[in-house]
Amino acid sequence: MGSADKHIYRLSELSGRTEVPFTLEPDADARAELARVLDILKVRKLRFEGKLLARGKTDWHLHAKLGATVVQECVVTLEPVTTRIDESIVRAYVHDYEETLIGEVEMPDDDSIEPLPTAIDLYEVMAEALSLALPPFPRAEGVELGEAVYTEKGIAPMRDEDTKPFAGLKSLRDSLEKPEKE
Repeated sequence: MGSADKHIYRLSELSGRTEVPFTLEPDADARAELARVLDILKVRKLRFEGKLLARGKTDWHLHAKLGATVVQECVVTLEPVTTRIDESIVRAYVHDYEETLIGEVEMPDDDSIEPLPTAIDLYEVMAEALSLALPPFPRAEGVELGEAVYTEKGIAPMRDEDTKPFAGLKSLRDSLEKPEKE
């Protein structure tokens, strides 16, 4: 079991004694659809490879490598920006998920722990991992964001340095520390 064409694994059908290797390499149409869903220009290359491992009688772990080349719009110029992504992905699917959460915590400290599903959809895991690995503010090489200044006509605009009230005190301190010339 486990190969390039299969991506949904029903855990009850897997042997708990052997690891289950997998490789996903979506074709051009699937990569185009994923790019549309992620709202990026293109997913040029995508490979998700790893293994599922049984842990104890009920739990499963996923260890994988995500490799992708994506194209996004620069947040400043809207020019295409190509990014290479190489990530290690680890998920622990545990039967006693609620017991692993201590108290009434909204988010566990270990974000790789998830409730044990009846089936693991590796395509969903791959898409989620890619989504989380995308640069949030891609910029073309050499492009700076700069400073935007807005104000009403006739009023002096407030700049970033104006929001630092103690910046002027440094020069005052420095002038007080200098010995007076005699």
